[in-house]
Amino acid sequence: MAVRAVFAGLTLLAGLLTAPAAAAEPQAPETIAPKPYLGWSSWSLESTNYPGVNPAGPASWLTEQHVLQQADVLAAKFKQHGYTYVNIDAGWASGFDEYARPVVNPTTFPDGMKHVADYVHQKGLKLGSYLAVGLDLKAYHDGNSPIAGTTNCHTKDLVYPDLRKTNGWDSAYKIDFTNPCAQSYVDSLARLLAGWDVDFLKLDGVGPGSFKGGENHTNTSDVEAWHQAIAKTGRPMEFVVSWALSHRQAGVWQANTNGWRVDTDVECYCDSLVTWNASVKQRWNDVVQWIPDAGPGHWNNLDSLDVGSGKMDGLTPAERQSYMTLWAIEAAPLYIGDDLTQLDDYGVKLLTNDEVIALNQAGVPAKPVSQTTDQQVWYNRNADGSYTVALFNLAATPARVTADLAQLGITGPVQVRDLWAHKDVGDVAADLPVHGSRLLKITPRDRNALAAPAVVHGTAATGTSVSLAWDASRGALNYDVFANGKKVATTSDAGVTVAGLKPSTAYDFTVVANRRHGKPSAPSKKYTVTTPAADGPKTYEAENGSPQGGATVYDCACSNGKKVGYLGGSGYVVLPTVTTAKAGTYLMQLSYVDGDSSRTGIVTVNGTSFPLPVAGSNDDDWNTPQTVTVPVYLQAGANTVQIGNQAGYVYDVDKITV
Repeated sequence: MAVRAVFAGLTLLAGLLTAPAAAAEPQAPETIAPKPYLGWSSWSLESTNYPGVNPAGPASWLTEQHVLQQADVLAAKFKQHGYTYVNIDAGWASGFDEYARPVVNPTTFPDGMKHVADYVHQKGLKLGSYLAVGLDLKAYHDGNSPIAGTTNCHTKDLVYPDLRKTNGWDSAYKIDFTNPCAQSYVDSLARLLAGWDVDFLKLDGVGPGSFKGGENHTNTSDVEAWHQAIAKTGRPMEFVVSWALSHRQAGVWQANTNGWRVDTDVECYCDSLVTWNASVKQRWNDVVQWIPDAGPGHWNNLDSLDVGSGKMDGLTPAERQSYMTLWAIEAAPLYIGDDLTQLDDYGVKLLTNDEVIALNQAGVPAKPVSQTTDQQVWYNRNADGSYTVALFNLAATPARVTADLAQLGITGPVQVRDLWAHKDVGDVAADLPVHGSRLLKITPRDRNALAAPAVVHGTAATGTSVSLAWDASRGALNYDVFANGKKVATTSDAGVTVAGLKPSTAYDFTVVANRRHGKPSAPSKKYTVTTPAADGPKTYEAENGSPQGGATVYDCACSNGKKVGYLGGSGYVVLPTVTTAKAGTYLMQLSYVDGDSSRTGIVTVNGTSFPLPVAGSNDDDWNTPQTVTVPVYLQAGANTVQIGNQAGYVYDVDKITV
């Protein structure tokens, strides 16, 4: 979990000036953040135990002198590559004024925040600030502090009578936005920041998320109030929320912010800035459910980029490259967490690779082809007809990773460029070191040809139907769907349910894209799936199976009111015997509960295992199930399905449907 709790006394809420000011219409998000931002942030240095960085205790690194020093380097070496934001994280305040607004620490920032803003602006940079959601406990002042810009609002009017607490650390009182004074308070805070000429605000500890949920930790009203308050100031200000936001409120985050953290802090709170296991590697799983939500005006935030200093980062060179590769292909903001005065040559090359930065700034998040292996291929289609393809070896041993171009919808001759090596290469495979990567731009020689549908896959099946989905072909008018060589459907959507099939029968599906004029695409790569029996699919409840090694049956608001939890380590569950009439690849839907970040189960079918990461809800909701569908090969007759993971925590299992 995030450890900014050491600054609970400084966790500030949100708000700004007051009520009666005429409300400006909020600017369209794409106007404020048309592309992912690039810059630098202070938190990685504040949080580390690296020798000498924080000699006077946690966050003692954060001073005006240090911030201006980082701004100098950013302007001199990185601004030319697009890095412009200088973001000051938690720890800049030392208390609250008579209006319950944060006060800049006069010891660490003797010239004040306006001076810092002026300094960075003179260098062509932008200044970012930080607040925490809720009314800070120390700002309450027995409820008697007046709210700036009002005549009859006080801090006691902002909160609930029972003084319920909120945010990721429970370090603030929850604000009651049914009282107009609450918006006035947020307005007063926004005016304070705007008066300093701040260009960016990170609102932290926001829920549902930060691994907390429920009414007290739902801060959607705060986020909406901040959106309005920033608009009233008339000052363009990029607005992001943090940390580990719940995807169940993605619509609120999209409508009111320019970005959201999808995960906990990337920092390890140890003797380096980060480590691979705590918690860089988690991003490969946690970002997946958010990929469709990113775009101009609102971006998936993966947290700080600590790849610039080999001696401080705590990573191997291969891990540093993979780290930046994922951030780049996800169109995530690139904000450096390193001490810019301590970078090594390799780190500078990573951070200033203009080909990689251009890919990031194009704003098209990549997606994984599959995550049922540690050798993963991630890809997207670019506006110019090229493809971004990243190869990752997430395993603890070296491995070869190969991109299947046909699966990506690529046919015919191609040009392949390695963006890290700055050279054209001859293949789309690589022998990668532990946690290594390769980043390719693949350009078909014939860019006028209509690309084939990519990554055709099944989403559901019955005895007489199969539902398919695929990635759309740019410029396609519609798609013809073929089963065993016979056209069975035409659709304008990137998905279809093919009906009229036979039970317990294997089908090879291909999809062809058509356009109004010109040739159709080549067929997609064949996708094979077997329909269940006529009375299928069948459901197998986890609680009716065999929990082992401490796995336990719990109540939940899920199928049959039961689930099996406490999985992972020695705990695992053997599901009831799955029976099929014919051997083949079937679609298995897993119903699970995961109130944490993404967890990975090891699914073992008849002795063959594969990892299955799922989307977590980040809101501590261990009652509401979600589903994921995965193909599995089953033999005719009885099949054994087991879920566990000796190496880590697993989601709770409700049932499987096959």
